[in-house]
Amino acid sequence: MIHTLFICTSSGELFMEKHWRGYIDRCVCDPFLQALGKASVPEEVPPVIVTGKHYLISVFRRQLFFIAVVKHEVPPLFVVEFLNRVVDMFAGYFGSCTETTIKDNFVTVYQILEEMLDNGFPLTTESNVLMDIVLPPNTVQSMVNSFTGASNVSARLPGGQLSNIPWRRQGVKYSANEIFFDIVEEIDAIIDQRGLPVSCEISGEIACNCRLSGMPDILFTFVNPRILDDVSFHPCVRLKRWEQDKVLSFVPPDGNFKLMEYRVSQQSAGSIAIPCYVRSLINFGSEQSPVGRLDLTVGAKNVQGKTVDSVVVVVPLPKTVVGVNLNTTSGAYSFDQVTKTLRWEVGKLHPQKVNNLVGSLSLSPGVPPPDVSPAVSLEFRITQLALSGLRVNQLNLTNERYKPFKGVKSTTRAGRFQLRT
Repeated sequence: MIHTLFICTSSGELFMEKHWRGYIDRCVCDPFLQALGKASVPEEVPPVIVTGKHYLISVFRRQLFFIAVVKHEVPPLFVVEFLNRVVDMFAGYFGSCTETTIKDNFVTVYQILEEMLDNGFPLTTESNVLMDIVLPPNTVQSMVNSFTGASNVSARLPGGQLSNIPWRRQGVKYSANEIFFDIVEEIDAIIDQRGLPVSCEISGEIACNCRLSGMPDILFTFVNPRILDDVSFHPCVRLKRWEQDKVLSFVPPDGNFKLMEYRVSQQSAGSIAIPCYVRSLINFGSEQSPVGRLDLTVGAKNVQGKTVDSVVVVVPLPKTVVGVNLNTTSGAYSFDQVTKTLRWEVGKLHPQKVNNLVGSLSLSPGVPPPDVSPAVSLEFRITQLALSGLRVNQLNLTNERYKPFKGVKSTTRAGRFQLRT
């Protein structure tokens, strides 16, 4: 299985390594570093790189690469899922998963990795179970450990490990019983010049924050579960109930966890409403007159009265553009002279206000204008709206006598959302 884990910055600096099945030199990552040097952006690095004797499987998250080295063929998605679990575990322990937080908590990081893998095979990947084994770091405990030489590893085995529900701790008690669900969806789309979708797909997840006493059993139902494709569940979900009745029946872990992931395509949902539009006019002039023009207008549509905020328009301009002179009615813009990227931070879209960015582009004289128009990327967020149309029908709790407080919140944000100009 996994022999070694390397953690690398987006600039190619390897600053941490963990070995489970013998030492492997850092030079094994040279093919990966060569691919990183050739890529224009870190996301373009292939997730699986085959070398002479090893396979390098990586994920890029939080501006860091997590690289797993394996010697034999394994399902790549299995390793990718484990690496994502590692990132989520670090974020749960330290509040964020960055180069600084990892370096500041090296001892705890190595203890976490030692418990998550046993001789290269996944062992403990549930956060609430792992936090019973490796205690989260705090200032007081760190000072005590520095004087006594003790570690954060607990001397006892978590009680849940000995039951048939290993993801939930025993004897959980809360004065206020509550459970919250967050439906978070990302829309990936390519929109043509007429505003029609060339491709459109929604990937979503349902995250849960459970603070319930005892051993509750939950039944979670949807109004329209048939629109969901490629679903994957937390181990607590009873798969047979979903296959038979399309309902989620489970005993939840304590604390935060990801209940399920899903995908919604245009074929399954019928039609996915595009929540924003961008009208664009980009002209790069001519070789004799190296002055172009840019005119962008962005607005909201099909959002059912919800607010669209955190709107950012990104335009990658050609290398021949040397400067911009623009005026905007909303937000502010910036132009990176190195990457030639125009970034317009619009903010919140107001229905009664026209959001426009217009002005001139200065190009290098004597150079032919580019023939291809750039693709505009759009970032946004919509609260209280699941763009796929997924709706919760009811949430019932059994096996306990109390009545908990329940809440469901939906959020839609842009993934890879591009518009052709």
